[in-house]
This record gives sequence, C-alpha cells and structure tokens, in this order.
Amino acid sequence: MILRMFLMLVFVGAVLGGVFGFRIYEAKQMFAHMAAMGVPAQTVSTTKAAKQSWQKSLEAVGSLRASKGVDVAAEVSGIVTAIGFNSGENVKAGALLVQLRTDDDIAKLKALQAAAALAKINYDRDSRQYKIQAVSRAAVDADKAALESDEAQVKAQQAVIAEKTIAAPFDGTLGIRQVDLGQYLNPGAPVVTLQALDAMFVDFLLPQQALSEIRIGQAVTLKNDTWPGKSFTGTITTINPKVDTATRNVQVRARVPNADHALLPGMYATVDIVVGAPQSFITLPQTAITYNPYGDTVYLAEKDKDGKPVARQVFVTVGETRGDQIQVLTGVKVGDAVVTSGQIKLRNGAPIAINNAITPTDDAHPTPSEQ
Repeated sequence: MILRMFLMLVFVGAVLGGVFGFRIYEAKQMFAHMAAMGVPAQTVSTTKAAKQSWQKSLEAVGSLRASKGVDVAAEVSGIVTAIGFNSGENVKAGALLVQLRTDDDIAKLKALQAAAALAKINYDRDSRQYKIQAVSRAAVDADKAALESDEAQVKAQQAVIAEKTIAAPFDGTLGIRQVDLGQYLNPGAPVVTLQALDAMFVDFLLPQQALSEIRIGQAVTLKNDTWPGKSFTGTITTINPKVDTATRNVQVRARVPNADHALLPGMYATVDIVVGAPQSFITLPQTAITYNPYGDTVYLAEKDKDGKPVARQVFVTVGETRGDQIQVLTGVKVGDAVVTSGQIKLRNGAPIAINNAITPTDDAHPTPSEQ
C-alpha cells in the first residue's frame, strides 16, 4: 500500500513538473522573441527643470460684511403713518425712515407737561413762603419731589414719542422696504436693512501656526468669483486675541476699501497674505510627480549608450504647491528633462518617444475655464 502511494506521488510530481517546465519554456521563448523584436517606446511629454521665484503666501476663505451694517427695526409697537424712503436709496444719518402714529402719545405728553408746569408753580410759591416761615420745610421738599417726578415723566413720554420716529443711524445704502403704510409693527419688527458699503470687513480663519507671520497693518489681497480677473487690496485691522480650542484657528479681520460698491455683505472671497521674502525653487507640473508609500518619484528623460532616449526613475523630495506647480527640493537638477505625462507604463531603462505637442498645464495661478 505504501509503495503504491509513493509511486503515485512520484508519477503526479513528474506530470506537474513537466507541465510547469513547458510553461516556463514558453514564457522564456516569448520574452526572447519580444527582446529580439524590441520593446516599443512609450510616448511621453517632458519639460526642462528650471528655478522660479516663489513667494510664500497664506490663503484662506473669508466672509464679507459691511464696516457698518444693521437691520433697522421698530423699538416699540405702533401703526405706520409715514414712510420716508424708497428701496435701494442712499441716505444720510438721521434721515426719517418710518414714522409711527403718535397722536395719543403727544396728548399724554401735553398732560404731563401741564402737571409739571403746575408742580413748578407750587414749588416756586412754597419756596417763597418758606423764606418768611409761612410753610414748613417738609412742604417745600414734597413740592420739589413732585416737580422732579413730573419732569421725569415728561422726559419718559418724550422718549416714547422719539422711539416712534425711526431714523437712519448712519450714512449708508438701504435695502428692500419691508413695511407699508397702515401696517401695525410689533417691537423688533424689521423695517429695512442699512449697510455702509464704502468700506468692507473680511473675516477669515488661519491656523495658529500662522500667528508668527501676520501682523496688524499687513496687506491682503481679495478675489471673488463675481469679478473674475479683479483683485481687491486691504489691510489687517484685527487679530483675535483668542485661539479656538476646538479647531486651533484664530480669527482675523481685514478692512477693504469699496468705493465702487462692488463687494456686498455676505459674499465670500479668497484671501491671500504675502509673507516672507521671495525664494527660488525648482518647480515642476504636479503631473510629473508619482506618489508612492515608499517615496515620491519622477522619471528623467536620458540617453542610453546608443544615444536613444530612455527613462530613469529617481526619488524626489517635494515641498509646497502653487496652482499647477510643486516645489522639488531634492532629486532634480536645473536643466534635467523630466517626464510630465505618460509615465504610468514606464520603468527604469524603458525606451521613450518624446512628444511635446500637448503638455500638462504649468500655471502658478490657474483659472477655471468652460469649454
């Protein structure tokens, strides 16, 4: 029994060895044939590595708000009897916006003024009588208290009447009117928005590491997709003295002149802050970099001993990115021909055919375009 099993195993091993040996022989023959025929060259595009001036900058997304802005609202309830503005107008501080009905309040004011006048007469008369000892000091003090109370009620009533005259608190541009004649307004009911648009604030967040690179008065540049190709300049006015413990970000505010009212509150904008002095780095299109867990690489276009172009893989150390570009800190020298596309099928020593008719973009400040 054991002998039979042994002979069977020997037979099976011989059969399998023959099959695998034949497959290996076929593969060798195929590779030999391919070598004899020559490996076809992979078409790639290349670029010459060169140094460019690199200005470090901080970038953030911010929200715009007016230097002064408020949603004007009613302080007290009342019926609208007059509207002194049109939607979208520019107004000066103190301009009448809305008048609420004050007939009853004015009548009450007159009654309080009459009571205050009578209290003044009584106080003056008793003060003269006190000088000749005709009345007591207590009576004079009571008259004085009554006079002061009546005068305070007059001032309080005047304040109530003033609250029913809604005026512009500062110069600015009005929004869309939200009230009509005869409408009853509750306290806090919105009337119209008022925004001072001659200058804008932009609020944005930066990581705490950026605190050492920013300061009050530093210039900022704003861009907004509403105005493509246009930039706005401003200066940092405030750096929040507290870092958010949840995000470790600090809030920064910059002031931006807005004489043409191109920017509006509520818009977002990208904010660029130039920091440090310009430096020179070798830059490549980002498509030239092959990212791997064991290290980033590029392919250089070189010539073999026969003068034919081949690819050579080298490891590189990369830095920051800017648009389509990336810094290359080590691994590439100025003047090296670097493969920028078509490197997926490349390996060390692979023959290549260079065709730069179409090359990847290499723009430091690309802008999206619609085809």
